[in-house]
Amino acid sequence: MLEIARIASSLSTWWWLLLGLFFLLYIALDGADLGAGIFALFSRDEEERGAIMASMAGFWDGNETWLVVAGGVLFGAFPLVYGSAFNYLMIPLMLALWAIIMRAVAFEFHIHARGSKKLWGWFFALGSLIAPFFAGVALGATLQGFPMKAGLAAQIASTGYHTPVLHFAGGALDFLTPFSLWTGVGAVIAASLAGGLYLCARFVPGDVIHERARRWTSLFSYLALLAIVVTLIWSYAIFPWAAAKWTGPYWWIWAAWFVVVLFFAFKSMSNHSAGHDFIALLWGEGVVALLWAAMWASMYPYIVPGTWTIDEAANPANSLAVFTLFMTGFVPVMIMYNWYQIWVFRGRFTKKSVYGSH
Repeated sequence: MLEIARIASSLSTWWWLLLGLFFLLYIALDGADLGAGIFALFSRDEEERGAIMASMAGFWDGNETWLVVAGGVLFGAFPLVYGSAFNYLMIPLMLALWAIIMRAVAFEFHIHARGSKKLWGWFFALGSLIAPFFAGVALGATLQGFPMKAGLAAQIASTGYHTPVLHFAGGALDFLTPFSLWTGVGAVIAASLAGGLYLCARFVPGDVIHERARRWTSLFSYLALLAIVVTLIWSYAIFPWAAAKWTGPYWWIWAAWFVVVLFFAFKSMSNHSAGHDFIALLWGEGVVALLWAAMWASMYPYIVPGTWTIDEAANPANSLAVFTLFMTGFVPVMIMYNWYQIWVFRGRFTKKSVYGSH
């Protein structure tokens, strides 16, 4: 029994790490697409909005695949979290999903539309704003944890089912807090910065979109740094599990990590100022990766702070073993495909050169 428990713990930790990786890949890749869509909200004409959409036409749907994969891992490896969190976060996740669908429909319709092209362009831009905001709200609400209770949920109490079920015990709007609203705003700021860096890397220097994106990125670089500081201070004040780690015996590791984050941010900003657009984008994505890894490490051993530890939320050992056997091998294949897709469509464009293809 002890050996089985050890195997289950190892497998659950493995899938917890992969879950963090999948969310990170989605945030890093599709976050740039979403930010470019937020930029499109302020586009001066439909040609510019169409050019922005066309610049990501080769890989935006591949980027979104990582969100589907992360949801699959939650369902397959941590079903208790999947069930309770989707109950708790039904409203923000539903709105984020609708926004993602809105973007996807706009992508497909915009290129074929004639009289309604402007409508689909606005759907693309608004969906790009709504999705990161409500995803950020959901993240902030998850970090705050949520109440659970054992017993029969109200919706099944009258069906004759007698086995107690651990389920979400809060209200429909419990996810709405000042902190979760702030993380929604922070997600929009982060996506806007990533979108600006992406557009600078995708469009030829001197092009109207490139030049506007340069000014946009310079502004959002400072807003993002401010958002990071505010989020860290606020998190330290309200999350005992984070404060205990950040000021515990290994405080120097967290301090060094923060210095590395600032170094990556400086390199991104300096390369952006020097016109090294792709390098600036890579350093910027490095900031995202470092901050996400720090958050994931701060949460350990929880998968939902204060609610579920990794081991408590995981499937039994036999289910995890089968899931690991059949699914782990797909991870390097998906990563290689995503990399190849980005490599094929890596060229730069101008506003006029890509508008005709969208």
